[in-house]
Amino acid sequence: MAALMEFTTDSGETVTVEVDRHVPGAQLVARDGHALARAERTFDEALQGIRSAAESALSVFRDGTLKPDGVELEFGVKITAEAGAVIAKSALEGHLTVKLSWSPGSSAEAPPASPPAPAAG
Repeated sequence: MAALMEFTTDSGETVTVEVDRHVPGAQLVARDGHALARAERTFDEALQGIRSAAESALSVFRDGTLKPDGVELEFGVKITAEAGAVIAKSALEGHLTVKLSWSPGSSAEAPPASPPAPAAG
């Protein structure tokens, strides 16, 4: 059963997120006649693990022999009261899509030529 959970950002703004159900780590509150859970951690704290995962994944794909011009990561993120943000499963596996891109000729380009030496005069 879906429920609403209210997070506060580090800057004090409120973010309301749909979660599966009320779980430990949240406090039930009423707002506008609707019951919702207020998370004990901030939204920023909840997303910290996902940020660390993204930084780690980017490090893996930017280093090494591939050297792509661009890296695009897509995480399916699920918010829970007890665990914060987690990589959500898609079907039976964790959801992470990685797209690497290279510009035509970028790895084969010659280094820029040095300017011609001034003529002796």
